[in-house]
Amino acid sequence: MVADSFSHVTTWVFDLDNTLYPPSARLFDQIEVKMTDWVMRTLNVDRAEADRLRALYWDSHGTTLAGLMEVHGIDPDGYLYDVHDISVHPLEADAVLADRIAALPGRRIVYTNATEPYARNVLAARGLSEVFDAVYGVEHAGFQPKPRRAAFDAVFAADGLDPATAAMFEDDARNLAVPHDLGMRTVHVAPTPIKAAHIHHHTDDLSDFLSQLGGLAAARDGATS
Repeated sequence: MVADSFSHVTTWVFDLDNTLYPPSARLFDQIEVKMTDWVMRTLNVDRAEADRLRALYWDSHGTTLAGLMEVHGIDPDGYLYDVHDISVHPLEADAVLADRIAALPGRRIVYTNATEPYARNVLAARGLSEVFDAVYGVEHAGFQPKPRRAAFDAVFAADGLDPATAAMFEDDARNLAVPHDLGMRTVHVAPTPIKAAHIHHHTDDLSDFLSQLGGLAAARDGATS
């Protein structure tokens, strides 16, 4: 049973974008337009070059922001505010998902390469504001992005979690490599599975996957009664 693989987990770490809401909401389409426009204005380049740099920095630095900071020395605050100033109206509240996350035994946190304020706006739109114990953004990692080990180390140290008793849910497969190496249980949340040693589980439906873990809390209560 899937639940057996999570019997030791006491901290549940969730990515945000395209993990806690379906990719069909296409929020990141809005963000990509904002990023491209910002790069055009700030670096004084045309749209084609801005798109090229955005993709290049995401691939080579982990995020577009990291590349902009390290190659061009930009200040992250203005960029982060601008690119995350989007509409969350495409999102719908999901009471079933909220209940299934809330049923997970232990501590539940969000860790995103976006910002905490943006994450909280998304969680509110999804009806998930009350089910998480903490929300961490890229600012809590000193603007170091996932998939870098330093980013995970900073956020996990701030939270005080033990990777050996934690699980990570993430849509970007490369962001599961470090959690796997740290000893976490890893779940790739994406339409298409990827075969890789650092991915323990795959699902294209987070809520359905969590429904398979619904008996964990009762099992632990029974074991300690």
